[in-house]
Amino acid sequence: MSKLSPTEYLEQLKRNSPQQNKSVAEPKPASEPADVGENLLFDSILSGPRQGAQASKSNLGEKRISNLLDRVNSLLSEGGAGNKDAFYPHAPRSLQATKLSEDDIEKLVFKYLLTKGVATGRKISDQIKVSFTLIDPLLQRWKAEQFLDLRNSAEMGDYYYGITDKARDRARRYAEECSYCGAAPVDFSDYLEAMEKQSIAHQSVSEEDLKRAFQDLLISPNLLDKLGPAINSGRGMFLFGEPGNGKTSIAERVTSCFGSTIWIPRSLLIDGDIVRLFDPGLHEVAESNDVDAAILASADPRWVEIVRPTVIAGGELTMAELEISQNQMTRVCEAPLQLKSNCGTLVIDDFGRQRMPVDELLNRWIVPLEKRYDFLNMPSGKKIRVPFDQLIVFSTNLEPKDLVDGAFLRRIPYKIEALDPTEEQFIKLFEIMAPKFGMEFDRQAIDYLVETHYRKVNRPFRACQPRDLLLQVRNFCVYKGKKAVMSPQAFDFAVENYFSVM
Repeated sequence: MSKLSPTEYLEQLKRNSPQQNKSVAEPKPASEPADVGENLLFDSILSGPRQGAQASKSNLGEKRISNLLDRVNSLLSEGGAGNKDAFYPHAPRSLQATKLSEDDIEKLVFKYLLTKGVATGRKISDQIKVSFTLIDPLLQRWKAEQFLDLRNSAEMGDYYYGITDKARDRARRYAEECSYCGAAPVDFSDYLEAMEKQSIAHQSVSEEDLKRAFQDLLISPNLLDKLGPAINSGRGMFLFGEPGNGKTSIAERVTSCFGSTIWIPRSLLIDGDIVRLFDPGLHEVAESNDVDAAILASADPRWVEIVRPTVIAGGELTMAELEISQNQMTRVCEAPLQLKSNCGTLVIDDFGRQRMPVDELLNRWIVPLEKRYDFLNMPSGKKIRVPFDQLIVFSTNLEPKDLVDGAFLRRIPYKIEALDPTEEQFIKLFEIMAPKFGMEFDRQAIDYLVETHYRKVNRPFRACQPRDLLLQVRNFCVYKGKKAVMSPQAFDFAVENYFSVM
């Protein structure tokens, strides 16, 4: 009997539903192997009471199946799990498919039990992100070899395992080599294939995409027309202009123009070294509803679906953060920022104010920006070639030509200036921000502010000032025990504080 695809199985299930056919479909023979991911998918479809109020719930059951069918078709049409050209990390059906050896699994399991003490087989499976059906034979064998012992029985034919004295010394040696005992690493070759299929160079944005991404900002159409081609280039750009004109806010929203997610490994195996790639502090896990969770249950749990990353490095950036680093105590390696931002955006904020010299940073990236690949040094001393596949945004309030030479500027083809807002835009910003601070927009108070504190003193407008001044006004009103309102008195107080040293 040939195995049905998820779509074919769902169609068959729908035909055999109570409304279509009163007979119950025969289960698969026990001898026929079933994919672990498909079982999770089908269990989610068939779960719930099947007797009693079946007649009243039949419509609900058929609706759930129809929703799943729609989602499957959506994934196939959008380049999801069934598209040959898209990347989707299918759960491996054998240990060989993981490209990990039994020794690799043994090290993770023994180190985990050394720290945990006792755990069920399924808990171990969840810890190292390898299917229970793949590691259960290994657990049984290690038990027979007296490396593990059974402490108690668990549900569904599982057991509580503990490490024996015989294996404890071996586990300690493993921990001295590297204390990592998290998700099993993904082979580096699989990562390279995934990055190629999810490359930022394959993405493009339209004018509508750009307007959607920047809908919460007041951006001039002229600036949007400059940003669009720069983003589509997939290369890099300079965002420069006076402080407070929204350069960082613009850079943070660039990646959202693509409106897509990518899959990345939790960790990588590179020449025997484990390199952590997924960073909860930088990566946002993609949200999924119940239908998505059911369909995506066949994904390899060693991978995680994230929103295309936006990694921001400010004045604290050092050369060490651009290389693979290894903790000398744990012997665990950490991926550099450019690897964590692959298929997304890397923002160098406050460019020119880094702790490292500008020339050193530019020399480090001048070749990757041109070739779209980088070379990293492993702790062993070996160099590896990795994708340099992100949109680089250099955000600075300094003049780019004063920072870098012509050779580097040539490799950053787009230089976009974030100009001061016009008076009309400045007033519009107050109108947009006022409700966020619980205030009603008062045009007379704003006219007073502009005339008294801007025109008379020839003070330039900045995009951040409406938000900052309204915050001062609100705090002033709270202190006075009054309702938060715009008034000349409140603006006088706010301006005196805000511009006292500016």
